[in-house]
Amino acid sequence: MDKALIPDGVKRSPFPVFAGWLLVLFAVIGWGVYAGIVVLLKALNVTGLNDYFGFGFYITIDLAIIALGAGAFFSGFLFYGMSRFFPALKELYKIINLAVVVGFVCYTGALAVLLLEIGQPLRGWFGYWHANVHSMLTEVIFCISCYAIVLVIEFVPLILENRKLDAIKPLHLFGHSLHEIMAIFALTGTFLSFFHQGSLGGVAGVLFGRPFAYRTGFFIWPWTFFLFILSAVASGPAFTALICRTIEKAGRKQLVDRSVYDLIAKIVAAFLSIYMVLKIADTLYWALDLAPSFGFKLTDFYREPYGIWLLVVELIVCGIIPAIMLLIPQARARNGLLFTAFALTCIGVVINRFVMTVQALAVPVMPFDSWQVYIPTMYEYAPGIAMLAYCALVISLAYRYLPLFPREKELNPH
Repeated sequence: MDKALIPDGVKRSPFPVFAGWLLVLFAVIGWGVYAGIVVLLKALNVTGLNDYFGFGFYITIDLAIIALGAGAFFSGFLFYGMSRFFPALKELYKIINLAVVVGFVCYTGALAVLLLEIGQPLRGWFGYWHANVHSMLTEVIFCISCYAIVLVIEFVPLILENRKLDAIKPLHLFGHSLHEIMAIFALTGTFLSFFHQGSLGGVAGVLFGRPFAYRTGFFIWPWTFFLFILSAVASGPAFTALICRTIEKAGRKQLVDRSVYDLIAKIVAAFLSIYMVLKIADTLYWALDLAPSFGFKLTDFYREPYGIWLLVVELIVCGIIPAIMLLIPQARARNGLLFTAFALTCIGVVINRFVMTVQALAVPVMPFDSWQVYIPTMYEYAPGIAMLAYCALVISLAYRYLPLFPREKELNPH
């Protein structure tokens, strides 16, 4: 039965091996579900969150995974919207299916973890029905929810390409019809994702009571609005490429042409370079002008364990260095350097989301405040790790039973 579901002409691992892998993932997911139930029953006091840290591990991993999932909307935008002007971008069709799956798991996983962060999930609908139209979080709520629906719609025709489902004529026609109009959903997703990626940064940037995060900006948008978009655009395709390479290594086969990785490297290099130039300019303006206007100096924001090393790692190790590596053709030609640069780029955006949430809240802003340290508990780590296991589960099932890679058969004739 399992073999009948696998795409024709490709090879997969024996089912007992695959089943063992699934059992491991289900065990991790079960651990996370148990921890999540405890949080819902005993409230957030079992976590490391408190009056100082309303944001913590849940929000950090949510913001990070949403940024890394941006490969879906940006790849879709480039393939469906820009390839007619730049034919080289048509190469992305070889990896666009994987980008959709990665985006789907990132966004649905983030929404699941978010149910724990809001404390009272039974009132989660308040954000929709009693929307605060003056809050950037309202835009985030609606855009993320709508984009998650768009990703489901984009995922459906891929599911219907399963060998057994595709043999059912009504489902085949329905899936084919969706494919014909997929550009509409891809470009709609670009619009939705563009604004919520920015607004996630805007939420931090408008906190004038938090000098670590506060920024001036353009009309109602602080600079963090645009920086979050650029960092997501740079890291999203890199994360998709890393997932693809991981599957290749696990399956011991080639799934996409080397030209796809080269193209993604050039895209990431361009946007990461632009992001780093603007990020460094923003940091210098904040450190030398904006923060001093509030009576702070740079060293006031960096104390252990959130030392200046975080700034160095984010900007230099995970920003400037991978940008330079990807800009050099000789470095891009070497797989070790290429994927190291991709990994550093992704780590950099995770650090950025961490410092803009946790570190921003650790800095004392009132005379009677003291420097705070946030320590997550098992009830935060477990759901976050379980969310990653959920992502691995869906990607594993999609790879085994769906034609994710159009060139797989040609690249692996034996």
